Amino acid sequence: MSPSTSTKATTPVPTFQSLGVRPLINAMGTYTIISGSRALPQVAEAMVEATNHYVDMDELMDKVGHRLAELTGAEWGYIPCGCAAALTQITAACIAGADPEKMTRLPDTTGMKNEVVIQKAHRNAYDWAIRMTGANMIEVVTRADLLSAISAERTALVAITGDSEERSTIPVREMIKVARDHGIPCLVDAAAQRPDIPNRYLQMGADVVLYSGGKCLRGPQAAGLALGRKDLLQAAFLNGAPHHALGRPMKAGKEEIMGLMAAVEAWILGRDHEAEWKQWEGYLERIRAAVAEVPTVFTTIDKPGVANVAPSLFIAWDERILRCTPRWVHRSLREGEPPIALHLVMSHPSGRSGLRVMPFMMETGDDEIVARRLHELLSHGDDAYVAESGLAPAQAVDVSGTWQVDTQYVLGASTHSMTLVQNGSELKGTYRSQFGWQELEGKIQGAEIAFRATLGYQINKVQYEFAGTVEGDAMRGTVSLGEFGSAQWTAKKVGW
Repeated sequence: MSPSTSTKATTPVPTFQSLGVRPLINAMGTYTIISGSRALPQVAEAMVEATNHYVDMDELMDKVGHRLAELTGAEWGYIPCGCAAALTQITAACIAGADPEKMTRLPDTTGMKNEVVIQKAHRNAYDWAIRMTGANMIEVVTRADLLSAISAERTALVAITGDSEERSTIPVREMIKVARDHGIPCLVDAAAQRPDIPNRYLQMGADVVLYSGGKCLRGPQAAGLALGRKDLLQAAFLNGAPHHALGRPMKAGKEEIMGLMAAVEAWILGRDHEAEWKQWEGYLERIRAAVAEVPTVFTTIDKPGVANVAPSLFIAWDERILRCTPRWVHRSLREGEPPIALHLVMSHPSGRSGLRVMPFMMETGDDEIVARRLHELLSHGDDAYVAESGLAPAQAVDVSGTWQVDTQYVLGASTHSMTLVQNGSELKGTYRSQFGWQELEGKIQGAEIAFRATLGYQINKVQYEFAGTVEGDAMRGTVSLGEFGSAQWTAKKVGW
Protein backbone atom coordinates (compact mmCIF):
# COMPACT_ATOMS: atom_id res chain seq x y z
CA MET A 1 0.00 0.00 0.00
CA SER A 2 1.30 3.47 -0.90
CA PRO A 3 0.89 6.77 0.97
CA SER A 4 -2.63 8.18 0.97
CA THR A 5 -3.93 9.31 -2.40
CA SER A 6 -7.45 10.20 -1.24
CA THR A 7 -6.34 13.66 -0.11
CA LYS A 8 -3.75 15.79 -1.83
CA ALA A 9 -1.86 18.87 -0.62
CA THR A 10 0.68 21.16 -2.23
CA THR A 11 2.31 22.56 0.92
CA PRO A 12 6.05 22.06 1.49
CA VAL A 13 7.32 19.87 4.29
CA PRO A 14 8.06 22.02 7.37
CA THR A 15 11.57 21.82 8.83
CA PHE A 16 13.19 23.04 12.02
CA GLN A 17 14.94 25.70 9.97
CA SER A 18 11.69 26.92 8.40
CA LEU A 19 10.30 27.38 11.93
CA GLY A 20 13.42 29.14 13.15
CA VAL A 21 14.40 26.29 15.48
CA ARG A 22 18.17 25.74 15.80
CA PRO A 23 19.24 22.07 15.78
CA LEU A 24 21.84 21.47 18.49
CA ILE A 25 24.76 19.12 19.05
CA ASN A 26 23.82 16.65 21.75
CA ALA A 27 26.87 16.07 23.97
CA MET A 28 24.57 15.66 26.97
CA GLY A 29 22.71 12.38 26.49
CA THR A 30 19.20 11.05 26.04
CA TYR A 31 17.14 13.81 27.62
CA THR A 32 13.56 14.39 26.53
CA ILE A 33 14.01 18.15 27.07
CA ILE A 34 16.47 18.14 24.13
CA SER A 35 14.43 15.59 22.13
CA GLY A 36 16.09 12.35 23.26
CA SER A 37 17.94 10.40 20.58
CA ARG A 38 18.18 10.16 16.82
CA ALA A 39 16.27 7.18 15.50
CA LEU A 40 17.97 4.40 13.57
CA PRO A 41 17.28 4.30 9.80
CA GLN A 42 15.33 1.05 10.29
CA VAL A 43 13.14 2.81 12.85
CA ALA A 44 12.28 5.64 10.46
CA GLU A 45 11.55 3.16 7.68
CA ALA A 46 9.29 1.08 9.93
CA MET A 47 7.34 4.17 10.97
CA VAL A 48 6.81 5.28 7.36
CA GLU A 49 5.71 1.77 6.41
CA ALA A 50 3.31 1.64 9.35
CA THR A 51 1.62 4.92 8.50
CA ASN A 52 0.67 3.57 5.07
CA HIS A 53 -1.74 0.99 6.51
CA TYR A 54 -4.74 0.65 8.80
CA VAL A 55 -4.69 -2.10 11.42
CA ASP A 56 -6.73 -3.25 14.40
CA MET A 57 -4.78 -1.93 17.39
CA ASP A 58 -5.74 -4.81 19.70
CA GLU A 59 -4.51 -7.32 17.14
CA LEU A 60 -1.32 -5.33 16.59
CA MET A 61 -0.47 -5.18 20.29
CA ASP A 62 -1.17 -8.91 20.67
CA LYS A 63 1.25 -9.77 17.85
CA VAL A 64 3.80 -7.30 19.24
CA GLY A 65 3.56 -9.01 22.63
CA HIS A 66 4.29 -12.38 21.04
CA ARG A 67 7.25 -11.06 19.04
CA LEU A 68 8.79 -9.23 22.00
CA ALA A 69 8.53 -12.43 24.03
CA GLU A 70 10.37 -14.33 21.27
CA LEU A 71 13.12 -11.73 21.04
CA THR A 72 13.71 -11.11 24.74
CA GLY A 73 12.79 -14.35 26.48
CA ALA A 74 10.25 -12.50 28.62
CA GLU A 75 6.77 -13.93 29.05
CA TRP A 76 5.24 -10.95 27.24
CA GLY A 77 5.98 -7.49 25.90
CA TYR A 78 4.04 -4.26 25.60
CA ILE A 79 4.78 -0.92 23.89
CA PRO A 80 3.22 2.12 25.60
CA CYS A 81 3.93 5.74 24.61
CA GLY A 82 6.86 5.93 27.06
CA CYS A 83 8.10 4.73 30.44
CA ALA A 84 6.09 7.33 32.35
CA ALA A 85 2.92 6.12 30.61
CA ALA A 86 3.86 2.54 31.49
CA LEU A 87 4.21 3.50 35.16
CA THR A 88 0.68 4.92 35.11
CA GLN A 89 -0.92 2.08 33.20
CA ILE A 90 0.75 -0.72 35.14
CA THR A 91 -0.09 0.94 38.46
CA ALA A 92 -3.70 1.27 37.26
CA ALA A 93 -3.67 -2.42 36.35
CA CYS A 94 -2.34 -3.35 39.80
CA ILE A 95 -5.12 -1.31 41.44
CA ALA A 96 -8.09 -2.07 39.17
CA GLY A 97 -6.92 -5.10 37.21
CA ALA A 98 -8.91 -5.51 33.99
CA ASP A 99 -12.25 -4.97 35.75
CA PRO A 100 -14.03 -2.23 33.72
CA GLU A 101 -16.15 -1.14 36.68
CA LYS A 102 -13.03 -0.44 38.74
CA MET A 103 -11.05 0.93 35.80
CA THR A 104 -13.64 3.61 35.06
CA ARG A 105 -13.53 4.85 38.66
CA LEU A 106 -9.82 5.70 38.75
CA PRO A 107 -8.32 7.87 40.18
CA ASP A 108 -11.01 7.24 42.83
CA THR A 109 -9.59 4.10 44.48
CA THR A 110 -12.32 3.64 47.09
CA GLY A 111 -12.60 -0.04 47.97
CA MET A 112 -9.39 -0.98 46.12
CA LYS A 113 -5.78 -1.59 47.08
CA ASN A 114 -4.07 1.72 46.47
CA GLU A 115 -0.67 1.76 48.20
CA VAL A 116 2.61 1.62 46.30
CA VAL A 117 5.64 0.74 48.38
CA ILE A 118 8.94 2.31 47.30
CA GLN A 119 12.36 2.93 48.82
CA LYS A 120 12.87 6.52 49.91
CA ALA A 121 16.13 6.57 47.93
CA HIS A 122 14.24 5.55 44.77
CA ARG A 123 11.69 8.37 44.72
CA ASN A 124 12.06 10.74 41.79
CA ALA A 125 10.28 13.21 39.52
CA TYR A 126 8.31 10.41 37.87
CA ASP A 127 6.36 9.63 41.05
CA TRP A 128 3.52 11.69 39.59
CA ALA A 129 3.00 9.01 36.95
CA ILE A 130 2.15 6.58 39.75
CA ARG A 131 0.31 9.06 41.98
CA MET A 132 -2.05 10.20 39.21
CA THR A 133 -3.82 6.82 39.43
CA GLY A 134 -4.93 7.71 42.97
CA ALA A 135 -2.15 5.64 44.54
CA ASN A 136 -0.49 6.59 47.81
CA MET A 137 3.30 6.31 47.98
CA ILE A 138 4.62 4.48 51.04
CA GLU A 139 8.32 5.14 51.70
CA VAL A 140 10.60 2.52 53.24
CA VAL A 141 14.26 2.70 54.25
CA THR A 142 15.04 -0.62 55.95
CA ARG A 143 13.96 -4.21 55.45
CA ALA A 144 11.93 -3.93 58.64
CA ASP A 145 10.14 -0.90 57.14
CA LEU A 146 9.42 -2.92 54.02
CA LEU A 147 7.94 -5.85 55.89
CA SER A 148 5.86 -3.49 58.01
CA ALA A 149 4.58 -1.58 54.97
CA ILE A 150 3.47 -4.63 52.98
CA SER A 151 -0.25 -5.27 53.45
CA ALA A 152 -2.42 -7.83 51.67
CA GLU A 153 -5.37 -5.45 52.02
CA ARG A 154 -3.67 -2.21 50.94
CA THR A 155 -0.54 -2.85 48.86
CA ALA A 156 -1.11 -2.81 45.11
CA LEU A 157 2.49 -2.63 43.91
CA VAL A 158 6.13 -2.59 44.97
CA ALA A 159 7.96 -0.06 42.76
CA ILE A 160 11.71 -0.02 42.17
CA THR A 161 13.71 2.64 40.33
CA GLY A 162 16.44 0.60 38.70
CA ASP A 163 18.38 3.71 37.72
CA SER A 164 18.69 4.47 41.48
CA GLU A 165 19.90 0.96 42.32
CA GLU A 166 23.30 2.19 43.50
CA ARG A 167 21.61 4.38 46.17
CA SER A 168 19.50 1.55 47.54
CA THR A 169 19.23 1.06 51.29
CA ILE A 170 17.54 -2.28 50.65
CA PRO A 171 19.10 -4.42 47.89
CA VAL A 172 16.90 -4.56 44.81
CA ARG A 173 16.98 -8.33 44.84
CA GLU A 174 15.64 -8.27 48.40
CA MET A 175 12.84 -5.87 47.45
CA ILE A 176 11.78 -8.19 44.65
CA LYS A 177 11.92 -11.28 46.88
CA VAL A 178 9.78 -9.72 49.60
CA ALA A 179 7.21 -8.65 47.01
CA ARG A 180 7.07 -12.15 45.52
CA ASP A 181 6.87 -13.80 48.94
CA HIS A 182 3.78 -11.69 49.69
CA GLY A 183 2.19 -12.08 46.26
CA ILE A 184 2.54 -8.38 45.43
CA PRO A 185 3.39 -7.31 41.85
CA CYS A 186 6.85 -5.76 41.53
CA LEU A 187 7.82 -3.23 38.84
CA VAL A 188 11.33 -2.03 37.96
CA ASP A 189 11.68 1.28 36.08
CA ALA A 190 14.98 0.89 34.22
CA ALA A 191 14.30 3.67 31.70
CA ALA A 192 17.92 4.72 31.07
CA GLN A 193 19.46 1.24 31.28
CA ARG A 194 20.42 -1.23 28.57
CA PRO A 195 17.70 -3.81 27.78
CA ASP A 196 20.21 -6.63 27.58
CA ILE A 197 19.24 -10.27 27.21
CA PRO A 198 18.79 -12.20 29.49
CA ASN A 199 17.08 -9.55 31.56
CA ARG A 200 18.67 -9.27 35.00
CA TYR A 201 15.58 -7.88 36.76
CA LEU A 202 13.26 -10.52 35.36
CA GLN A 203 15.81 -13.14 36.40
CA MET A 204 15.62 -11.70 39.94
CA GLY A 205 11.87 -12.30 39.87
CA ALA A 206 10.45 -8.87 38.99
CA ASP A 207 7.04 -8.97 37.35
CA VAL A 208 7.69 -6.12 34.90
CA VAL A 209 10.71 -4.09 33.79
CA LEU A 210 10.49 -0.85 31.79
CA TYR A 211 12.85 0.78 29.28
CA SER A 212 12.70 4.02 27.34
CA GLY A 213 12.23 3.63 23.62
CA GLY A 214 14.04 6.87 22.83
CA LYS A 215 17.26 6.35 24.78
CA CYS A 216 19.86 3.67 24.01
CA LEU A 217 17.37 1.75 21.84
CA ARG A 218 17.25 4.78 19.49
CA GLY A 219 13.58 4.23 18.78
CA PRO A 220 10.74 6.76 18.76
CA GLN A 221 10.72 9.25 21.63
CA ALA A 222 7.00 8.62 22.18
CA ALA A 223 7.48 4.90 22.91
CA GLY A 224 8.54 2.67 25.76
CA LEU A 225 9.27 -1.02 26.25
CA ALA A 226 7.63 -3.10 29.00
CA LEU A 227 8.67 -6.73 29.48
CA GLY A 228 7.39 -9.31 31.92
CA ARG A 229 4.20 -10.92 33.16
CA LYS A 230 1.64 -11.48 30.42
CA ASP A 231 -1.58 -10.92 32.35
CA LEU A 232 -0.28 -7.74 34.00
CA LEU A 233 0.92 -6.24 30.72
CA GLN A 234 -2.29 -7.13 28.95
CA ALA A 235 -4.24 -5.44 31.75
CA ALA A 236 -1.95 -2.38 31.45
CA PHE A 237 -2.82 -2.18 27.75
CA LEU A 238 -6.54 -2.32 28.58
CA ASN A 239 -6.00 0.56 31.02
CA GLY A 240 -4.56 2.63 28.17
CA ALA A 241 -5.30 3.69 24.59
CA PRO A 242 -7.22 2.82 22.47
CA HIS A 243 -9.41 1.77 25.41
CA HIS A 244 -11.35 4.41 27.33
CA ALA A 245 -9.72 4.15 30.75
CA LEU A 246 -7.38 6.33 32.82
CA GLY A 247 -4.53 5.89 30.35
CA ARG A 248 -6.55 6.84 27.26
CA PRO A 249 -4.60 10.11 26.76
CA MET A 250 -1.35 8.09 26.64
CA LYS A 251 -1.64 6.98 23.03
CA ALA A 252 1.06 5.04 21.21
CA GLY A 253 0.21 5.06 17.53
CA LYS A 254 0.96 2.31 15.04
CA GLU A 255 3.97 4.33 13.88
CA GLU A 256 5.57 4.44 17.35
CA ILE A 257 4.78 0.78 17.99
CA MET A 258 6.36 -0.46 14.77
CA GLY A 259 9.26 1.97 15.11
CA LEU A 260 10.10 0.57 18.52
CA MET A 261 9.75 -2.98 17.24
CA ALA A 262 12.42 -2.12 14.68
CA ALA A 263 14.62 -0.64 17.41
CA VAL A 264 14.34 -3.76 19.60
CA GLU A 265 15.09 -6.04 16.62
CA ALA A 266 18.17 -3.94 15.86
CA TRP A 267 19.34 -3.86 19.50
CA ILE A 268 19.22 -7.63 19.85
CA LEU A 269 20.04 -8.81 16.34
CA GLY A 270 21.75 -6.03 14.40
CA ARG A 271 23.90 -3.56 16.36
CA ASP A 272 27.63 -3.81 17.11
CA HIS A 273 27.70 -2.57 20.70
CA GLU A 274 31.49 -2.93 21.06
CA ALA A 275 32.09 -0.81 17.97
CA GLU A 276 29.74 1.88 19.31
CA TRP A 277 31.68 2.01 22.58
CA LYS A 278 34.99 2.43 20.75
CA GLN A 279 33.45 5.23 18.69
CA TRP A 280 32.39 7.05 21.88
CA GLU A 281 35.90 6.69 23.31
CA GLY A 282 37.30 8.19 20.11
CA TYR A 283 35.00 11.22 20.38
CA LEU A 284 36.09 11.82 23.97
CA GLU A 285 39.79 11.45 23.20
CA ARG A 286 39.64 14.09 20.44
CA ILE A 287 37.91 16.53 22.79
CA ARG A 288 40.28 15.70 25.68
CA ALA A 289 43.34 16.28 23.50
CA ALA A 290 42.04 19.67 22.35
CA VAL A 291 41.29 21.07 25.81
CA ALA A 292 44.48 19.57 27.30
CA GLU A 293 46.41 22.19 25.30
CA VAL A 294 44.95 24.92 27.53
CA PRO A 295 46.90 25.62 30.77
CA THR A 296 45.46 24.29 34.08
CA VAL A 297 42.83 22.10 32.38
CA PHE A 298 42.09 18.85 34.24
CA THR A 299 40.31 15.93 32.55
CA THR A 300 39.23 12.47 33.56
CA ILE A 301 37.16 9.72 31.95
CA ASP A 302 34.30 8.62 34.18
CA LYS A 303 32.87 5.13 33.84
CA PRO A 304 29.09 4.75 33.86
CA GLY A 305 26.86 3.23 36.51
CA VAL A 306 23.79 1.13 35.76
CA ALA A 307 22.10 3.92 33.75
CA ASN A 308 23.22 5.93 30.70
CA VAL A 309 25.84 3.30 29.96
CA ALA A 310 28.59 5.17 28.13
CA PRO A 311 31.91 6.70 29.19
CA SER A 312 31.97 10.45 29.80
CA LEU A 313 34.64 13.16 29.91
CA PHE A 314 34.85 15.54 32.88
CA ILE A 315 36.68 18.83 32.28
CA ALA A 316 37.75 21.34 34.95
CA TRP A 317 40.22 24.23 35.15
CA ASP A 318 41.59 27.01 37.33
CA GLU A 319 38.90 29.65 36.95
CA ARG A 320 41.08 32.55 38.13
CA ILE A 321 43.83 31.83 35.62
CA LEU A 322 41.55 31.17 32.64
CA ARG A 323 39.10 33.85 33.80
CA CYS A 324 35.95 31.91 33.10
CA THR A 325 33.54 29.79 35.09
CA PRO A 326 31.95 26.48 34.10
CA ARG A 327 28.56 28.19 34.16
CA TRP A 328 29.72 30.80 31.62
CA VAL A 329 31.27 28.21 29.29
CA HIS A 330 28.16 26.04 29.55
CA ARG A 331 25.92 28.99 28.67
CA SER A 332 28.20 30.19 25.86
CA LEU A 333 28.18 26.76 24.23
CA ARG A 334 24.38 26.63 24.36
CA GLU A 335 24.04 30.15 22.92
CA GLY A 336 26.63 29.63 20.17
CA GLU A 337 26.24 28.39 16.60
CA PRO A 338 25.58 25.56 16.46
CA PRO A 339 24.21 25.27 20.01
CA ILE A 340 26.00 22.60 22.04
CA ALA A 341 24.29 20.89 24.98
CA LEU A 342 26.44 19.26 27.66
CA HIS A 343 26.39 18.91 31.44
CA LEU A 344 27.26 21.60 33.99
CA VAL A 345 28.75 19.72 36.96
CA MET A 346 28.91 21.64 40.24
CA SER A 347 30.02 18.71 42.40
CA HIS A 348 32.33 16.09 40.88
CA PRO A 349 33.96 13.28 42.94
CA SER A 350 37.30 14.99 42.26
CA GLY A 351 36.08 17.93 44.36
CA ARG A 352 35.97 20.26 41.34
CA SER A 353 33.22 21.90 39.34
CA GLY A 354 33.31 21.78 35.56
CA LEU A 355 31.66 20.31 32.47
CA ARG A 356 30.80 16.78 31.41
CA VAL A 357 30.72 15.56 27.81
CA MET A 358 28.49 12.52 27.25
CA PRO A 359 29.10 10.98 23.78
CA PHE A 360 26.03 8.70 23.89
CA MET A 361 24.11 10.63 21.22
CA MET A 362 26.93 12.38 19.36
CA GLU A 363 27.30 11.93 15.61
CA THR A 364 30.39 11.77 13.43
CA GLY A 365 31.95 15.25 13.24
CA ASP A 366 30.26 16.55 16.40
CA ASP A 367 33.42 15.85 18.40
CA GLU A 368 35.47 18.18 16.21
CA ILE A 369 33.01 21.04 16.69
CA VAL A 370 32.77 20.51 20.46
CA ALA A 371 36.56 20.30 20.77
CA ARG A 372 37.09 23.51 18.79
CA ARG A 373 34.46 25.51 20.68
CA LEU A 374 35.70 24.39 24.10
CA HIS A 375 39.29 25.24 23.16
CA GLU A 376 38.23 28.71 21.94
CA LEU A 377 36.21 29.56 25.03
CA LEU A 378 38.77 28.29 27.54
CA SER A 379 41.60 30.05 25.71
CA HIS A 380 39.83 33.41 25.40
CA GLY A 381 38.06 33.60 28.76
CA ASP A 382 35.12 35.74 29.81
CA ASP A 383 35.52 39.52 29.50
CA ALA A 384 32.97 39.89 32.32
CA TYR A 385 34.63 37.30 34.56
CA VAL A 386 34.64 39.44 37.71
CA ALA A 387 30.88 39.91 37.59
CA GLU A 388 30.25 36.30 36.51
CA SER A 389 32.35 34.85 39.32
CA GLY A 390 30.85 37.02 42.01
CA LEU A 391 34.21 38.61 42.89
CA ALA A 392 33.04 42.20 42.50
CA PRO A 393 32.99 44.12 45.78
CA ALA A 394 29.62 44.30 47.52
CA GLN A 395 27.81 47.62 47.51
CA ALA A 396 26.13 49.14 50.54
CA VAL A 397 22.58 47.98 49.72
CA ASP A 398 20.81 46.23 52.58
CA VAL A 399 17.79 44.07 51.69
CA SER A 400 17.37 42.47 55.12
CA GLY A 401 13.74 42.27 56.14
CA THR A 402 10.41 40.72 55.15
CA TRP A 403 9.17 41.01 51.57
CA GLN A 404 5.96 40.23 49.74
CA VAL A 405 6.77 38.45 46.46
CA ASP A 406 4.27 38.52 43.57
CA THR A 407 4.95 36.23 40.61
CA GLN A 408 3.12 36.30 37.28
CA TYR A 409 3.31 32.97 35.40
CA VAL A 410 2.37 32.37 31.78
CA LEU A 411 -1.04 31.50 33.27
CA GLY A 412 -1.91 32.41 36.84
CA ALA A 413 -0.11 34.23 39.62
CA SER A 414 1.09 33.68 43.19
CA THR A 415 1.73 35.83 46.24
CA HIS A 416 4.45 34.55 48.56
CA SER A 417 6.65 36.08 51.24
CA MET A 418 10.29 35.90 52.19
CA THR A 419 12.55 37.00 54.99
CA LEU A 420 16.11 37.96 54.01
CA VAL A 421 19.19 38.21 56.22
CA GLN A 422 22.15 39.90 54.52
CA ASN A 423 25.80 39.47 55.44
CA GLY A 424 27.91 41.50 53.01
CA SER A 425 27.00 40.13 49.58
CA GLU A 426 25.62 36.86 50.98
CA LEU A 427 21.89 36.29 51.50
CA LYS A 428 20.16 33.70 53.68
CA GLY A 429 16.58 33.43 54.78
CA THR A 430 13.23 31.70 54.38
CA TYR A 431 10.75 31.64 51.52
CA ARG A 432 7.06 30.94 52.22
CA SER A 433 4.31 29.81 49.86
CA GLN A 434 0.75 28.80 50.71
CA PHE A 435 1.94 25.21 51.08
CA GLY A 436 4.90 25.70 53.44
CA TRP A 437 8.34 27.26 53.71
CA GLN A 438 11.85 26.58 52.46
CA GLU A 439 15.29 28.00 53.17
CA LEU A 440 16.70 30.33 50.53
CA GLU A 441 20.17 31.56 49.69
CA GLY A 442 21.58 34.09 47.26
CA LYS A 443 23.86 37.03 46.54
CA ILE A 444 23.58 40.78 46.03
CA GLN A 445 26.08 42.86 44.06
CA GLY A 446 25.24 46.54 43.87
CA ALA A 447 21.61 46.72 42.76
CA GLU A 448 21.71 43.22 41.25
CA ILE A 449 20.14 40.44 43.34
CA ALA A 450 19.89 36.69 42.80
CA PHE A 451 18.47 34.06 45.14
CA ARG A 452 16.95 30.61 44.94
CA ALA A 453 14.40 28.50 46.78
CA THR A 454 13.03 25.02 46.14
CA LEU A 455 9.26 24.50 46.05
CA GLY A 456 7.05 21.56 45.14
CA TYR A 457 5.29 18.48 46.48
CA GLN A 458 6.90 15.37 47.99
CA ILE A 459 9.83 14.45 45.74
CA ASN A 460 8.59 16.58 42.85
CA LYS A 461 10.50 19.80 43.53
CA VAL A 462 11.41 22.77 41.34
CA GLN A 463 14.19 25.25 42.05
CA TYR A 464 12.96 28.82 41.64
CA GLU A 465 15.95 30.97 40.63
CA PHE A 466 15.16 34.65 41.06
CA ALA A 467 17.28 37.36 39.40
CA GLY A 468 16.56 41.07 39.31
CA THR A 469 17.31 44.53 40.60
CA VAL A 470 16.66 46.39 43.85
CA GLU A 471 15.13 49.87 43.83
CA GLY A 472 14.75 51.06 47.41
CA ASP A 473 11.99 49.02 49.04
CA ALA A 474 11.06 47.29 45.78
CA MET A 475 12.55 44.59 43.57
CA ARG A 476 11.69 43.17 40.18
CA GLY A 477 13.05 40.64 37.71
CA THR A 478 12.70 37.21 36.15
CA VAL A 479 12.45 33.86 37.92
CA SER A 480 13.71 30.75 36.13
CA LEU A 481 11.51 27.69 36.75
CA GLY A 482 13.76 25.10 35.19
CA GLU A 483 11.87 22.91 32.72
CA PHE A 484 8.73 24.97 33.38
CA GLY A 485 10.12 28.09 31.73
CA SER A 486 10.23 31.48 33.46
CA ALA A 487 8.00 34.08 35.08
CA GLN A 488 8.12 37.74 36.10
CA TRP A 489 8.35 38.73 39.76
CA THR A 490 8.12 41.85 41.86
CA ALA A 491 8.63 42.32 45.60
CA LYS A 492 7.95 45.03 48.14
CA LYS A 493 9.32 45.34 51.65
CA VAL A 494 6.61 44.87 54.29
CA GLY A 495 8.69 44.61 57.48
CA TRP A 496 12.11 44.42 59.12
